[in-house]
Amino acid sequence: MAKDMTLLWGSGSPPCWRVMIALEEKNLQGYNQKLLDFSKGEHKSKEVMAMNPRGQLPAFKCKDLVLNESLAACMYLESQFKSQGNKLIPDCPSEQAKMYQHMFEGLTFHQKMVDVIYYTWKVPEGERHDSAVKRNREALTTEIKLWEEYLKKGPGPFLAGKDFSLADVVVFPSIAYLFRFQLCEERYPKLAAYYNSLKNRPSIKASWPPTWLETHGPEMLHDI
Repeated sequence: MAKDMTLLWGSGSPPCWRVMIALEEKNLQGYNQKLLDFSKGEHKSKEVMAMNPRGQLPAFKCKDLVLNESLAACMYLESQFKSQGNKLIPDCPSEQAKMYQHMFEGLTFHQKMVDVIYYTWKVPEGERHDSAVKRNREALTTEIKLWEEYLKKGPGPFLAGKDFSLADVVVFPSIAYLFRFQLCEERYPKLAAYYNSLKNRPSIKASWPPTWLETHGPEMLHDI
């Protein structure tokens, strides 16, 4: 079945990484894949645009079905391959509710991170304001503290409870991104423990962004 799947992806992109972790968790290795370079504008190529008219990655196709939104792709894979690989949606109602809650609010978390890290890339120079930078950093700090508190309250060790779930598939890449950009582990011990406990999980290690093996991220978040 994996041979009927195609993934166009970019290294370090949390949305791409989510889909790759899900594929690994469902034992769907061997899918067709192509690594593209954001810096060369390859995500705007004809090949990508044919699958994803938004010119964004990931671009994911399963047979004739195209799912370019990472959460849609992850949920589809779990739905279609429930009995294969690791189960990613808990049976317990309370854990399932927590999984969906954290899974979808993970998008807010990710956006607040992007607003800080990619501000100078997204906002033209003449439209940049120190007040916006300050506001974005304060919003991200509040968001990170929220997730630190989630993990502190438990029950853990995963976001929805005792089992790794779609919530972890979606949120872990964003947390990993924070620490790549030098978020202080001492200031957020629960997030750091979560990150360090999962970074060697087989699905995550197998899909670790190759560019991250070669370079370290800049110290953009060390004071948050």
